[in-house]
Formats: sequence, C-alpha cells, structure tokens
Amino acid sequence: MDISTRAENMPQSPIRKLAKYSDAAKRNGIHVYHLNIGQPDILTPPCAIEAVRNMDRSILDYSPSQGTQSLRTKMVGYYAEYGIDLSPDEIIITAGGSEAILFAFMACLNPGDEIIVTDPSYANYMAFAISCGAVVKSVKTHIEDGFKLPPVEEFEKQITPKTRAILICNPNNPTGYLYSKQEMKQISTSSPTKCTVSLSTPSVPISQLSTLKELRRMSCSLTLFLSVTASVVFVSAH
Repeated sequence: MDISTRAENMPQSPIRKLAKYSDAAKRNGIHVYHLNIGQPDILTPPCAIEAVRNMDRSILDYSPSQGTQSLRTKMVGYYAEYGIDLSPDEIIITAGGSEAILFAFMACLNPGDEIIVTDPSYANYMAFAISCGAVVKSVKTHIEDGFKLPPVEEFEKQITPKTRAILICNPNNPTGYLYSKQEMKQISTSSPTKCTVSLSTPSVPISQLSTLKELRRMSCSLTLFLSVTASVVFVSAH
C-alpha cells in the first residue's frame, strides 16, 4: 500500500518508542523511572474530582470548538493577574499543549517555511512541522551551562530568506531550564533579524519591546493558544 510522502517523512515519537521497552521491563519485575513523558506528579484538586463525580448530565455532547464560555472567562481573570488583558474571544481551549502548538504551526507556517527552535527541544516539534510542510532549524544548547539560551548570534546563523519563526518555550521542554529576563530580551532586541511578533493584533517591531513583560503582553494571544503551563513566543521574520 502506498502512503503519502508526509507519512513517509513523519518521525516516530521517541517518547512512544520507549514505551514498549518500559512495559517489557515492568513485566520482568524491574522498577522503571519514567523520564520520557510528562505525567502529572501533583494531586488533582479534590473539587475537580468531585465535579466530575457529581456531574448532573445525561448526555455528553460536543463542547464549543473554542472551549466553553465559562472556562474562557475564568482564564481572562487568571491572565489579568499577570497584567495581560484579554477577552474570552481571544482565548482558545485545546486538548493539551500539543494540539495548540500544531494549530499555531498550521496558522503561521506555509510549506517550505523554516522555524528555528532550541535543541534539545520537544520531540514532536519535528512532526508538527512536517505536518504543515515546514522545516525545523535548531540552535544547540549545552548541558555544561545548564542549557541556557545561546547568544543571539547563534540564532542569526540559522536565519535564511525562508525563516518564518523562532519558537521559544519557557520553561524549556525537555530541559526544564527557565530562561531569564535578560535571555529573553536578547531575542526581543535583536535588530539584525528584523523580526516582528506575529499576532492577531498589529505586528510590533521586536526592537520596540524593552521588557519580557511587554513581550509577553504582545504575545499573549499565542501564549494562551499554545499552553497555560509555558510561555511560548512566536516570532516571525520579515
């Protein structure tokens, strides 16, 4: 059976690739410490468990595509605590961060476009890029300095006429490194890249953004779009 070129090029998830080996080890009585997937390690709030247990519904119908109004309204209040002003219409609830990242890739990247990410990075970035015909370019981070953000010159080396975006995930996945304000600022104030933050609002030159708070404020639409657990900033090059 012939399959699509996209399917042929789709990499196997290294996270799932390890599952069969860990399952076999468990069957053999070996204790496995899972470092391959980010399962929650904190207790689910009892009120959430009770809400599910006592749900008074006879039919589980489809929810609105953008997420329920009540949840999006609550998210407005959450982000207001951090100085980010939004309306429910600017928020989309997704089934996890991966779905949101894929949506963002599909919305921002055309076939042949390039996106720059730090390496190591979340393994599925490659699969998401292939899904929309884009190419991932990587900038190496190193364990010797704790995987801190490389100098901006390293990003500039990867920029070509096809560069569409730089993806910064903070805290980083999978290293867990929390980028400092200064590290984020070096990307936002890099004039040689001539970058703008791509949003649903008018684009603003990165050189005009002087603080991380301002960068987060301008990127809030995509931050919410991508995840509520990490600040992911999309930066698109002219």
